[in-house]
Amino acid sequence: MSKRQSAKYKLDRRMGENIWGRPKSPVNRREYGPGQHGQGRKGKLSDFGIQLRAKQKLKGYYGNISEKQFRKIYDQASSMKGDTSENLIGLLERRLDAIVYRAKFVPTVFAARQFINHGHIRVNGVRVNVPSYRCKPGDVIEIREKSKQLAIVLESVQLAERDVPEYISADHSKMTCTFVSVPAFGDVPYPVMMEPNLTVEFYSR
Repeated sequence: MSKRQSAKYKLDRRMGENIWGRPKSPVNRREYGPGQHGQGRKGKLSDFGIQLRAKQKLKGYYGNISEKQFRKIYDQASSMKGDTSENLIGLLERRLDAIVYRAKFVPTVFAARQFINHGHIRVNGVRVNVPSYRCKPGDVIEIREKSKQLAIVLESVQLAERDVPEYISADHSKMTCTFVSVPAFGDVPYPVMMEPNLTVEFYSR
């Protein structure tokens, strides 16, 4: 289970942005930071502060991945050929919880993680209950037969707040999707501006 169950929107207010683009986000009502001094004057961020915030925002967007796990993904991205920031986004989008969320099987990344943990998802016909499982292009992800009529799934598929991106081919009548290809940063439908290049700068200090 995610550490940030009841307070996940605290991240929205800390960043001052509606990170997941959700209508219920408190940022829509209160644009100042959380806590007693949230309405106080905001200091100017240093370069380190800007990089840290970019890293925290990206990490938080994917269900508040732990620092250890996120650092490991960054290390893998930096050891691959090509642009590290593009590789980082590609690795994050290959996570099973990210794909389940993108396919609109569940309303949030946090729900995706719980949904997988509880054994509702199959990859290529095999049950997988590890949210960080890394999918390959061509993998078929489906909701197991018993879980296809769950209220959370039926409601999520109807959500108008986001669309399924082109790199995922989803069939909501059968509750299956295919991970078509690893996306480039420009293909990922983030509701707010993400800066993976600053995340790379943060770790390569």
